[in-house]
This record gives sequence, C-alpha cells and structure tokens, in this order.
Amino acid sequence: MAAALFAACLSPGSVLASPVPGLQQVGQGRLSWLGFGAYDAALFTAAGFRASQYARHRFALELAYLRHFRASDIASRSIAEMGRAGRFSEGDAERWRAELERVLPDVKPGDRITGVNEPQRGARFLVNGREAGVIEDPRFAVLFFSIWLGPETSQPGLRRELLAGAAP
Repeated sequence: MAAALFAACLSPGSVLASPVPGLQQVGQGRLSWLGFGAYDAALFTAAGFRASQYARHRFALELAYLRHFRASDIASRSIAEMGRAGRFSEGDAERWRAELERVLPDVKPGDRITGVNEPQRGARFLVNGREAGVIEDPRFAVLFFSIWLGPETSQPGLRRELLAGAAP
C-alpha cells in the first residue's frame, strides 16, 4: 500500500462519546484507500491541548475499522509510517512490531482500537473499550502517534480533520 494512494476525507456522523474519561472530541476523519474506507478516526483531548505539542499531552486516538485487517499488517504498516517521523534502528522496528502484534488483534468492520498517549511513559491500547496492553516506550509513542498527528504524516488531510478543533 503506497502512502500516496491513500486519501483522507471527512467522516460523516456526530460527535462520539470519549473512550477515555475527561477527554473531549476535537476532530474526526476517514482514511480511504483506492476509494474504499479503511477506518474512521477520532481525536479526543483535554483542555489545553496544543496540536504543535501533541506528544506532551495525554490524548486518545480512536480508529473504527471499516474493513478486515490482520494485526501483523497493521503492525508492519505502522512501523513503515513511523519511519516518516524519525529514524530508528532495525532492532527498534522489530521490537515495536512485536509489541504492536501483542496488543493489537486482527480487526473486522466495527472493531475499535484506541491508542492513549501517556506522555513520558508510552502508549496504552484499548480494543472495543477493553484494555489490551501498554507499550512502555516514550519514543515509540511519539513516533506512533505522529502517523496521524505529526507534520510528516502521509495523510495531511486526515491530520487537519483530526486537529480541526484543537489549538494550534
């Protein structure tokens, strides 16, 4: 899947309930590939969140899947996209891929995966509202969430939609 083939468009629907208490939705969008929806994404933040300093804030990014994907494919694609935001060793890539495969399941339409940024700690994951695991590595979290929120993202349209209601 070449990143250039992806296209983001606005996700239909109303404001979603936060998957994490204390956070409010600030934006949402849809990731499509070759005209087919892959997932709807929504960003939830607390007051004071600044888009330019997203990694310093606690927030939740929820992906509601529209298609079937294998966990191994999600993990591999995530590692490839993380490489847009920063350099890391092959050892880091393999360790993070294994950690993602540990916390993420194969998904089917309707499944929701929520990543929660825990600044200076790492990322916590929920699958369909239930705790799935934590990857305790702050560098992983920064690079992982940069897939959607970083200025280097392959999906600038989706990034704009997710950050639409956030302070710059």
